Amino acid sequence: MAKYMFRTSYTKAGLEGLLREGGTGRREALRQTIEGMGGTLEGFYYAFGPCDLYLITDLPDDAAATAVSLRVAAAGALDVEVTVLVTPETVDEAVSKSVSYRTPGA
Repeated sequence: MAKYMFRTSYTKAGLEGLLREGGTGRREALRQTIEGMGGTLEGFYYAFGPCDLYLITDLPDDAAATAVSLRVAAAGALDVEVTVLVTPETVDEAVSKSVSYRTPGA
């Protein structure tokens, strides 16, 4: 499983649905969406600022995260951006690898 952060902003239609259904109703709907793709919803937070809603998820792979993003965005209620999250253990593994790299012009 990989971790993904979905940053979303409501469209006018999405806000109208949120006002009818409430925050917990939308959390349940998105939990079902994530679980339907074989994942789990780890965090669900509304926020002030440029994004209205943040979801932290575990999903099987990039294809599952892409499928969720495409389907949710296509529905027209949310604008969606996705970030792959990296664990400290993955960073440890990465820094132990030897990488050959030449800087531009060197």
